[in-house]
Amino acid sequence: MAPRQLPSRLPLFVSLVALLWLARAAPAEESPRHILSDAVARWANLAEGRQASAPQTLSARIKLVKSDGLPPELAGLVADLAYQAPDRLRLSGTASGFTASAGRDGNTLWVYEPQKKFAVLGKNGVPFFKAEPNRLDDTLLPPFTLPISRLKLSMFILALDAQQEGIEKIDGDDCDVLRIGLRSQIRELLGVSGGEAKLWLRKSDRLPLRITYADGRRVDVRVDIEPRLTHPLSEEDWKLHAAPDDDVETVALAHLVKFINVAPKVFTEKAEPLGPSTGERRLIATEGNGRLEMIDGTRVLFLKGSSRQMGRQQGKLLDKQVHQICDHILYGVGVGSSFEKGKWFFGEIEGAEARLEPFMDKRYLAEMDAIADAADMDRQEARLANFFPELFHCSGFSLWGKATRDGHMYHGRVLDYLKGVGLEQNAVVMVYQPDYGNAWVNLGYAGFIGSVSAMNEKGISIGEMGGRGYGDWDGKPMAELVREVMEKSNTLEDAIRVMRDSPRTCQYYYVISDGKTKQAVGIAATPTEFTVVHAGESFPQLPHAFADSVLMSAGERYETLCQRVKSGYGGFDADAARDLMTRPVCMTSNIQAVLFEPDTLDFWVANANSKQVASAARYTHYNLRNLLKSEPPRSRFEF
Repeated sequence: MAPRQLPSRLPLFVSLVALLWLARAAPAEESPRHILSDAVARWANLAEGRQASAPQTLSARIKLVKSDGLPPELAGLVADLAYQAPDRLRLSGTASGFTASAGRDGNTLWVYEPQKKFAVLGKNGVPFFKAEPNRLDDTLLPPFTLPISRLKLSMFILALDAQQEGIEKIDGDDCDVLRIGLRSQIRELLGVSGGEAKLWLRKSDRLPLRITYADGRRVDVRVDIEPRLTHPLSEEDWKLHAAPDDDVETVALAHLVKFINVAPKVFTEKAEPLGPSTGERRLIATEGNGRLEMIDGTRVLFLKGSSRQMGRQQGKLLDKQVHQICDHILYGVGVGSSFEKGKWFFGEIEGAEARLEPFMDKRYLAEMDAIADAADMDRQEARLANFFPELFHCSGFSLWGKATRDGHMYHGRVLDYLKGVGLEQNAVVMVYQPDYGNAWVNLGYAGFIGSVSAMNEKGISIGEMGGRGYGDWDGKPMAELVREVMEKSNTLEDAIRVMRDSPRTCQYYYVISDGKTKQAVGIAATPTEFTVVHAGESFPQLPHAFADSVLMSAGERYETLCQRVKSGYGGFDADAARDLMTRPVCMTSNIQAVLFEPDTLDFWVANANSKQVASAARYTHYNLRNLLKSEPPRSRFEF
């Protein structure tokens, strides 16, 4: 007989009984737990506007007195807070010489940076996107509520070990001093060591005047608070007050709401390292002529047919990953960058879109739209997210002939960009078999139809490196241009011609290799200039030339790469070529490292994880010819 399944609520019931048992001996009045429970109840009432008397505004000045273990930018932080239930909040702070403020006034959100003379005002009734002027944001913000229910809050308090350390005065006010940590039984149950906090609670109203926390290892923090309760502030006090000559962007409220929801996830989600290579291959799902497999622990997406068909296949097979990438790039990194640069992100990227799209192949736009439709997302979001590679900073090389030990050609590509924002969790090896042009492999990310690292069935491989020229967008997007090279080029000369004859954007550098002839070039391109650098030739930014090699990087990374090639010249094989890409040739932002062997169509790919840059992580070996000929595995697993 199969074992009976446990009721889904049993773990919660057992936890509740255990917590009640732990609390059985607590005295009823003025125990440390009673003081803490009373304080938390008062805070909850204040948060939800349940004060016994008339509504009040909570104001407080908050000073970060000690910040060991926190980001150094927070040292000396001083913040002012005002809160009034159910829907008004204002917060301003100064740290490291920089001041910013943010607030909510009913159904309006705002952020203000006076030193940058920049503010964002989010409200409804504003178009979501410039390309869709008639689709207006109708977002309604709910009242503030507690992040967890009062029952869970009570259970959490029962899990704490609270000890009273007496009464102390702070600025003339008597305070109960409580030392708080997780109960030892709870720490053992959860398998955590736990830290210890201390609270100084003002006797008259249970508001905290001081909080300290130490984890016993690295973090040691002290916060001093000057709280006060007053009559409600006027409506004018909650509004944005920018200077007359400041740039105030009125934007869709939904964009700021999404930023608030997404931003914490961007920097907290983890990418686990791959385990040892096993060679296991599993079929996850199919859609039309497309399929998703897991090969040796990595996602491999097979796309086949027209642009719309391939877009639908990707949107259906990578639904979750496409949404996550889009949210992280547009609303996490994108909107977040607005406050760093003092320019509204969507204004910039939509301006770029308007200039780029006239030069784009309509098939690629159709593919983006098909992805969006299949994944049930906004078409504009799918299109805008596809412009994110415009700021890549990378390295690349190609070695062959005299530079190698075994006569093979090795094209290395180092991608340094946005590590730790959610891209590496959504990396995908995409095998394209379009109904036009060459089949090719794209080492990219879910929802992204362009390419920055690729190899086609004719043995042409390519990688790019971003330069300057930000804002020169009257041409084809770089990532589309790379894809065109893959689909249209059978030879190195074809690839050079596609690059040279196309309207280009910004400033980019490329390494392109041809495995059939075992020749490679470097290309330096802007919208108006196009320079081809052959093996053995120097260039002002690339002064060191070696026979049978093309090396491309910048600064100290370029010097280190050249020194490594000089030291190992004549002895490179696949292992030694991969070693060229390790630190400091790659940067700490190294999100992906790829080695192509275009004469055999072998390639190795490593993606960063939460512990390692890509070049230090496990590489996975594939062969494009075998992938194109392979049939899907018979077994299918949910993923």
